[in-house]
Amino acid sequence: MNAHYSGPLDPGGPVLLIGAGKMGSALLEGWLNRGLDPKTVFVVDPALPDASLDRLKGLGVTVGPQAGDLSNPAAILVAVKPQIAEGALPVAAAFAGPSTVVVSIMAGTTLKTLSAAFSAEAAIVRAMPNTPAAVGRGITGAFADETVSERQRAVAQKLLEAAGDVVWVSEEALIDAVTGVSGSGPAYVFLLVEAMAKAGVAAGLPADVAETLARKTVEGAGELMRQSSEPPAILRRNVTSPNGTTAAALGVLMADDGLEPLVERAVLAATRRAKELAG
Repeated sequence: MNAHYSGPLDPGGPVLLIGAGKMGSALLEGWLNRGLDPKTVFVVDPALPDASLDRLKGLGVTVGPQAGDLSNPAAILVAVKPQIAEGALPVAAAFAGPSTVVVSIMAGTTLKTLSAAFSAEAAIVRAMPNTPAAVGRGITGAFADETVSERQRAVAQKLLEAAGDVVWVSEEALIDAVTGVSGSGPAYVFLLVEAMAKAGVAAGLPADVAETLARKTVEGAGELMRQSSEPPAILRRNVTSPNGTTAAALGVLMADDGLEPLVERAVLAATRRAKELAG
């Protein structure tokens, strides 16, 4: 299920961001760009360098709030690396109130772990965005269990979609598959561009020309797919003339040992690794 909210971003109360690295900063910028009042945003990240702290303060948000500065925020978004979760989660839990929804984008950190840090009754959403969030074109998979009310889920939706689209999955375990497809997916696309460029050089093109052709082809194909209502299979057929050059290439890519089984193995490998990291 995917939904969009129009108008200025209003989660119904203050928002606490734990972790202002690349993904946390991307979400923060998306919130402010969508009209969230910076006076209602609080950021905790002791690991940030002074220059980053100064930049955050320049945005008008409160950096390093004390317990008395913030009570019962509408949402706490946890965006730290899983390796430092042990120290970060108690800090976040100290600010949580009875109506706060906790949104975690920490890879491999389960609801069980999060509930132990907050409380068994805490409303917690697990989410997995991807790196195109940095340009507002990300896709996030999210899961909410029965502790999350419709209002709290709507708050999480509003905050997450500031970085792009949001889809909800029906089981927490499916977050691992989301990681395999879209969380790691941008790297697959970048590798495809690398491979196309190298193949272009092998076919005789100068390296810079081959990279430009590969890069712009993927950019353009992605935009065409975004603007089209046709499924990818139809778009593929639309550029494939019988016995033509594209058909010759697809004959290789769609062979029994071609691209499809290779991508399936890659996605399943990433999914298994996500499960391993989650313990």
